Amino acid sequence: QVQVVESGGGLVQAGGSLRLSCAASGSIFSINAMGWNRQAPGKQRELVAGITSGGSTNYADSVKGRFTISRDNAKNTVYLQMNSLKPEDTAVYYCNADISMDSYSGRQYRYWGQGTQVTVSS
Repeated sequence: QVQVVESGGGLVQAGGSLRLSCAASGSIFSINAMGWNRQAPGKQRELVAGITSGGSTNYADSVKGRFTISRDNAKNTVYLQMNSLKPEDTAVYYCNADISMDSYSGRQYRYWGQGTQVTVSS
């Protein structure tokens, strides 16, 4: 099976920084796209940033210029560096990974982590 585990959340003052990490482990042949989503209380889950296996990235407009997504393919890990944090960034942040478990089926599945809380105080 596959596990996806986030770490690095916490409480920070506005203007501060946090770095989230997300590691995938288990029966993995390859990892395609990885990304971060977030869900604030009373709101729908939204995409924050994504990165392909080749390193192409995309960001929500609300975080462009402040957040940076990166990955270490050797470690099956994706990171989210969050700078200039604002109270509106407060949410549970979820990592996702599109994983293939073999080389022949062509199937991939999206796995989600359990989420990590980020709280930004004003």
